[in-house]
Amino acid sequence: MDTDVLIVGAGPTGMTLANELLTAGVSTVLADKLSQRSDLSRAGGVQSRTLEALDQRGLLEPLLATGEHPAINGHFAGIPLPHDANRHRLPWRSVPQVVIEEFFEQHLAAHGLHVRRDHELVGLAQDDDGVTAAFADGATLRSRYLVAADGAHSVVRSLLRAGFPGQPGTLTIAAADVRLGGVDAPTSHTWNADGHWAAVFPLGTDPQGRQLHRLVLGGPGRSLPREIPVTEDEIRQGLSTVFGTRVHLLELRYARRITNASRQVEQYRHGRVFLAGDAAHVHLPLGAQGMNTGMQDALNLGWKLGAAVHGWAPENLLDTYHAERHPAGAAVLRNVRAQSLLMDWAGTRDAEVLAAREIFTDMAQLPDAQRHLADLMSGMAIRYPMHGTEAHSLVGRPVPDLDLGPARVHELLRSGHGILLDPADTFAGVAGRWSDRVDRVGQGARTEPMLIRPDGYVCWAGAADPEPALNRWFGEPR
Repeated sequence: MDTDVLIVGAGPTGMTLANELLTAGVSTVLADKLSQRSDLSRAGGVQSRTLEALDQRGLLEPLLATGEHPAINGHFAGIPLPHDANRHRLPWRSVPQVVIEEFFEQHLAAHGLHVRRDHELVGLAQDDDGVTAAFADGATLRSRYLVAADGAHSVVRSLLRAGFPGQPGTLTIAAADVRLGGVDAPTSHTWNADGHWAAVFPLGTDPQGRQLHRLVLGGPGRSLPREIPVTEDEIRQGLSTVFGTRVHLLELRYARRITNASRQVEQYRHGRVFLAGDAAHVHLPLGAQGMNTGMQDALNLGWKLGAAVHGWAPENLLDTYHAERHPAGAAVLRNVRAQSLLMDWAGTRDAEVLAAREIFTDMAQLPDAQRHLADLMSGMAIRYPMHGTEAHSLVGRPVPDLDLGPARVHELLRSGHGILLDPADTFAGVAGRWSDRVDRVGQGARTEPMLIRPDGYVCWAGAADPEPALNRWFGEPR
């Protein structure tokens, strides 16, 4: 074998996975067809669950130190979700994708993992022992596993002939990175009476310290073929239509057209090949969910691949990647479709749509509704299907931010191991048999007993005997 894992695609999903494999001590090759990293922002925000996961690996503070990345309000279908409705330790942050990619690439390089650029995949074949990848320059590479993180037009997905059902794109909207004058709110969705609308979100600052924004324009007559360039005149006219003279364009840095296509691959696992990120699911970019869902795919898969490479993965552990992440991706597609409808994305001003939006807007002012929507959009609502979910409310969910005395729980997860919280020192003998992959925290852990996977999800809690869960998630003891 040339490497344990080959990752195809060096975007946020691929680089998050590479870092997880680095933490797990797994040899990895990260290949990308581009000759250099993209300087386009694309996604613009990081949700609470992803921020927690970055904190679990000790990466959050260094990432936020790269610039001004304010915490801002989320939204559902353009309906604001205020900070005080967000019960999460880490609220949504404005961190553009280009910043995340640069940060991860530098971080990985500092640990000896360099992106192999100009590596365009053109073929693959797998057998019982591994995967052979062929590149356009004639080179081949042999790995135990291959992960496709190569985007919405995934070559790997095409080579696998993997089913990618869903809804094709029926319209487009214009999205642009801009400098604007006259913006007086950190986040805004604005409609006019004719159905034209604009969304404006902060993207941090340029090298001169000037504020950048992501601008999205939609409404009647704005759906043009994707290949038609978005011009400055189109942006100026769209701003004028929605804002009048109040908001104006200072600089257009980058623009593209986005479709409302909504698709999800039928299977996330194909033997020794796995699909993640946009290679597995595509949808409208609403609520910063696309990049975050892909990064969460990587966080779910990384420790499981590490377990398989190191030989302690229990039977079917790799299958739980599809079992857990396919429903999570499907839930994102559902909420995005609902948001598109409530936003009147096409600008139809249909009376029934407007009536539904008015009622939903009123309901979204209720504290319980705000909390539900905040959980839904942030990824914190995800509950993975696990044995024990019927018995304990924590099982299958992200571990709470627990103060364990000497450290907080997210700091303990930086080892990449599982964590057994054993406040009464009841399970020292049992846990010792898994001590190469599970760290036990005994007296001083001011919490009830629980077992936490390396990705920060609780897989056992409050029961009398953790041994079945240790076997189920961490394999046979040594």
